[in-house]
Amino acid sequence: MERSEASLSRPDDTMTLLAAGPDGPLSGLLDDLRWRGLVDATTSGLEERLASGRPIAAYNGFDPTGSSLHVGHLIPVFGLVRLQRHGVRPVALVGGATGMVGDPSGRSAERVLLDRDAVDANAAAIRVQLERFLDFSSGPARAEMANNLDWLGSVGLLDFLRDIGKHFTIPYMLAKDSVQVRLSGGLSFTEFSYMLLQSADFLHLYREHGVELQAGGADQWGNITAGIELIRRVEGGAEGHVGAHGLAYPLLLSASGAKFGKSESGDSIWLDPTRTSPYRFYQYWLDVDDRDVGVHLRWFTLFDRATVESLEAERDGRPEARAAQRALARDITERVHGTAVGDEVARVSAILFGGDPAHADAAILRAVSREIPTAPWPGAGRHAAIDLAIAAGAATSRGDARRLVAQGGLAINGRPVTDPAAEMDEDALLPGGFLLLRKGKRDYRMLVRG
Repeated sequence: MERSEASLSRPDDTMTLLAAGPDGPLSGLLDDLRWRGLVDATTSGLEERLASGRPIAAYNGFDPTGSSLHVGHLIPVFGLVRLQRHGVRPVALVGGATGMVGDPSGRSAERVLLDRDAVDANAAAIRVQLERFLDFSSGPARAEMANNLDWLGSVGLLDFLRDIGKHFTIPYMLAKDSVQVRLSGGLSFTEFSYMLLQSADFLHLYREHGVELQAGGADQWGNITAGIELIRRVEGGAEGHVGAHGLAYPLLLSASGAKFGKSESGDSIWLDPTRTSPYRFYQYWLDVDDRDVGVHLRWFTLFDRATVESLEAERDGRPEARAAQRALARDITERVHGTAVGDEVARVSAILFGGDPAHADAAILRAVSREIPTAPWPGAGRHAAIDLAIAAGAATSRGDARRLVAQGGLAINGRPVTDPAAEMDEDALLPGGFLLLRKGKRDYRMLVRG
């Protein structure tokens, strides 16, 4: 889709950008994205537009139907991060209005519609999470946050049909993939209109904020091109030329066929620590398949090419060390939850994957206790190892506990138990009053002194 540049009237000269950032000039942006495997489609004029070196702004939309982003959102989030690092001014658009409608793209059923208060609360929470990634503070490429409720919320139906709807034909809209996949199962008019609303967003940001580029996942390509078509019709003049562009990122599918962003149990992995604990978040990335970790390093870290290729070489040479996964998990966890939390969960993971708990302090052991089943310490006096196993829930009876010990399947504080009659008292407790038991290879339990 070729588009020539249209002159833009920017309302605020302070939004003028530098044409380069920490990762190099605008002209190198697409080369960087291609190396990382992050280009699914672009409009034909985008490369020429970036090569001009003139400042440019881009936006990506986020649906505020939830109070937290999940790891599936990290693809467009890191897309905005990379744009900003090349000198592009990123605009994170929260769909306060469209969130009340629901985007049919990539879905098989209609979303639950939210009220105004719920959408506002979700938008505020998402802003806090985005601040972990984008620089909103100052500078020519500072990020902006926008909410389309600010302009769509006051538009009347007749005005919308006259100013936006008249530029789209039904056959044009029906031809979009996001519509086609839903027609057989039923598509409400509410969702059918989503394409027009997103197109209106692009037009507004183009006019009022000088945004020339819309980015999004591959499933958004139909909506992106619809917005470009609307700008062409409304702003293009007699010849229909306009400087609006689109960039689509591929949808990430794992080599094993699992849906990206889900845990083994099928639950989404959230950025909100109250919905997904930082340890589970870290562990999700640590468990990435060797076949996928190279892609994840390119997409979800700011590591340069030399670092990524070095980690891939280490993966190929010593896959059992999982150095690439550890680097990935540590980096993304620190970005989302902070350096201190990243350090804590890495140490928790080390203990639960073969580390020596005797070297852990009370704070780390307390963090471990939040991730595994716990039970109270039986009380004063000495207790047989098999009774401690029962108290912790690692065995159901003394006979079961003896069999576990005989099979070499019980360890206490990292040390194998060989004598089922061996006794322990509070002197065996680790700092903070914890006793760590392991059944088999990965089933951990903890006894805690009150």
